[in-house]
Amino acid sequence: MKTTTLKKIGRLDRPDNNGSAHMFDNPVLERLSRTHISIPIVLFLGISAVSLYYALTTTSISLTFGLLVIIAGFLAFTFIEYIMHKHFFHMEPDNPLKDKVQYSVHGVHHDYPRDKDRLAMPPFISAFYAMVFYFVFTFIMGDYALYFLPGFLFGYSAYLGVHYAVHAFQPPKNFLKILWVNHAVHHYKDPDVAFGVSTPLWDYILGTMPKK
Repeated sequence: MKTTTLKKIGRLDRPDNNGSAHMFDNPVLERLSRTHISIPIVLFLGISAVSLYYALTTTSISLTFGLLVIIAGFLAFTFIEYIMHKHFFHMEPDNPLKDKVQYSVHGVHHDYPRDKDRLAMPPFISAFYAMVFYFVFTFIMGDYALYFLPGFLFGYSAYLGVHYAVHAFQPPKNFLKILWVNHAVHHYKDPDVAFGVSTPLWDYILGTMPKK
């Protein structure tokens, strides 16, 4: 991504990244555009628990195989997280509509990375996503979706939790520090690397890890 595009993702000329963007003139829409990070996490974990309950009580799928499906769901989310971040959130805004969509869903976060109320989608959008995931997974894999969905939503919850932590807290002095370092590089040095937030797995595999 070139510098001219970077200014749309997160403006290089901004003197600091504190504060919060005012995105809507309507006060109701402005309030609905914000959420505490715990709300979507609790929502996703609650849906995961219900899905697992039905997986265990209404299907003949063995728990051992179900656990493998859960892991597959988690890995699937981490890959989609990477792809969405790289190719949708950082798409080239070559027309006014793309520019507006890009800034609304991600550019505002690069401009105001410390705005804790905009580190996750609003609850009603998160609930809609969860419903769409359920119907799509059920259509594709039938009863296995009851195991796949919890793994996928656990991955989503991990992403939200890690993303909040790297913006809200100092990096830990352990192996998790790489998540803080990579995301800082992505925000403040090179937006074309470190697209994985919850894990650097796909950055390693697809060659977008920051250079040491």
